[in-house]
Amino acid sequence: MTGVSAPVLHTLFRSDQGGHEQVVLCQDRASGLKAVIAIHSTALGPALGGTRFHPYASEEAALSDALNLARGMSYKNAMAGLRHGGGKAVIMGDPRTLKSEELLLAYGRFVDSLGGRYVTACDVGTYVADMDVVARATRWATGRSPSSGGAGDSSVLTAYGVYQGMRASARQLWGDPGLAGRTIGVAGVGKVGHHLVKHLVDEGARVIVTDVSEESVRRVLDRHPEVTAVPDTAALIRTEGLDVYAPCALGGALDDHSVPVLTAAIVCGAANNQLAHPGVEKDLADRGILYAPDYVVNAGGVIQVADELHGFDFDRCKAKAARIYETTLEIFAHANSEGVPPAVAADRIAERRMADAHRPEHG
Repeated sequence: MTGVSAPVLHTLFRSDQGGHEQVVLCQDRASGLKAVIAIHSTALGPALGGTRFHPYASEEAALSDALNLARGMSYKNAMAGLRHGGGKAVIMGDPRTLKSEELLLAYGRFVDSLGGRYVTACDVGTYVADMDVVARATRWATGRSPSSGGAGDSSVLTAYGVYQGMRASARQLWGDPGLAGRTIGVAGVGKVGHHLVKHLVDEGARVIVTDVSEESVRRVLDRHPEVTAVPDTAALIRTEGLDVYAPCALGGALDDHSVPVLTAAIVCGAANNQLAHPGVEKDLADRGILYAPDYVVNAGGVIQVADELHGFDFDRCKAKAARIYETTLEIFAHANSEGVPPAVAADRIAERRMADAHRPEHG
């Protein structure tokens, strides 16, 4: 690091507090980098999860998001059958003004300092080009461009996995996985959402979209003239005759305000941490709304970046992502047999897998 100011690495805590193994605050004054790397579990292997770049209101808000997202990645990776634990990183600041090559390289050095305990990738606010820069400072960066030895944009397989989870949900509720003729509302048509819309349109579904970005909505409507748009999520979830609601933006979409007015029979989307707080999964079940656990159906992207570590093959990854259909049905079956909501059933299965990894083998 000749000529570069040495980064200040401050381990906030290294214990089982909150179930997390390690949480690290990263700061590089020269580039303006302030980030949190959270490692929830390495029981199944090195922690794997993306880097979110977002203008958080406070360091506490950033830390809370990192902890929640890292825990979610442990469950997601376990349910996806990956040999990876869960981790996540958040960079504090507006990526439109703060992001720079210097900052991304500094961040890459922090990732590298963890010696492979944490493997990063793209998330909200970070892109393939950013991971190419991060990878210049560490080998533990995935989601890179094909020209840099990576697999490229993982949102394609993320959307495909959500689509498979939606088909499984339709099979569970209506006895047929077909979505033709169904009315499906997609909230958020950015990275993943616009790919999901294409799957749905191709199958013959009636699709309604909304997004805070007018440009994103316009791009979808230009490509798919048969799609309609509504002004906001509040209008979308109240749409009469809505069959499926697909939250594909930031988390917390299902809360005490949205669930009581939701008209859809199924919720299946790409957003992480869709349940705003514990208990929402029961509220959905009490209303007879079938919820496909977010971290199960949106695992296509992490399946891709994990594969990238071993030499990426798209067809192999797509086949793995297609299994999300069977995994989702398995969760619904467990939920029915145990008398619990699907979110609880998924958590129990994931926790068993992580616990089994800790258990010594006897032979």
